[in-house]
This record gives sequence, structure tokens and C-alpha cells, in this order.
Amino acid sequence: MGAFRDIFVMQVPGWTVALRTVLVYVCLLTGLRLAGKREIGQLTVFDLVVLLLISNAVQNAMVGSDSSLTGGLIAAVVLLVGNMLVAQLRLRSTRLRRLVEGTPTLLVLHGQVIPEHLRRESLDEDMLEAALREHGVANIRDVEMAVLETDGSISVVPGGGETKRVRRPLKFLKRG
Repeated sequence: MGAFRDIFVMQVPGWTVALRTVLVYVCLLTGLRLAGKREIGQLTVFDLVVLLLISNAVQNAMVGSDSSLTGGLIAAVVLLVGNMLVAQLRLRSTRLRRLVEGTPTLLVLHGQVIPEHLRRESLDEDMLEAALREHGVANIRDVEMAVLETDGSISVVPGGGETKRVRRPLKFLKRG
């Protein structure tokens, strides 16, 4: 009976697990936001490995010395509730939305590449041209406007005015 009880008995107060989890969540959200604009489909194997290692690295930061089921469940619930709150607040606050998601980045305007924007997003012209070609645009001069959206996709307005949304810039927009 003692071993079963040990599964649920916490070694640290529940509020410390909750507070630590909130702090880790905020730090990871900030770090991932600073890492750049990407869709889940754009994650490379290296990105996935880093995310898995981060999750393992921060586990102890959230629960401390506690290895109980209760402590782990408290951390999980705090993460889920915190994420729901951020999602709801993001919908209500343009300022928070910009802070959490960022803003779109104009890459091409009137057929002219904006080099400083490419650099800021860790892209080069070859990567941009390849992504545009993949979606039917042969030449940057044929693009009225291309925008790197906050979700990592590229919206393209060809010279004719038709809008195309690039949903899979996978191999062309990855960093590193």
C-alpha cells in the first residue's frame, strides 16, 4: 500500500510546481517566438530533436525534486490551462497577438526583393526563389508582393493580382 501511496504524495508543495510550470511556459513561449516563423510542417529532424530535448531539460525545472504522479499532473494541467488562457487573451488583444505571434514580413514588393527583411528572417534569395518556383512563380519580377506570414507560410500576389498562399515552404524556409 505504501508504494501505491508514494505515486500520489508530492515531495514539494503543489503551488511551487504550478509556479515553476508557468515560468517555464513563459520562457519557452518567448524562446520559440524568438526562434522565428515556422509551421509545424516545416520542422526539420533537428528541430524535432531540439524540442524533445527541451521538454526533457525543463521537466525538472517544472516539478523540481517531485516525481509523483500528482506533481506531473499539476504541471500538465497548468500547461494546458495556461495555453488556453494565452489563446483566449490573444484573440482579445491585438498587442498580445503581435507579441506572441509576431507580424508578417514583406519579402518582395513590385518585383523587388527587400534584402534586409530576408536577412532578418534568415532567408536568402535562392531560398525565396525556390519557394516561389515551387508554387508556380518563375521569376521574382513577376511578383507584386510576397509576404512571410506569422505562421511561416508565404502569401504571394503575382503581377496579375491573383493571391496564392504557400502552405508548404518546407525545405526552402528552414533555418540553420
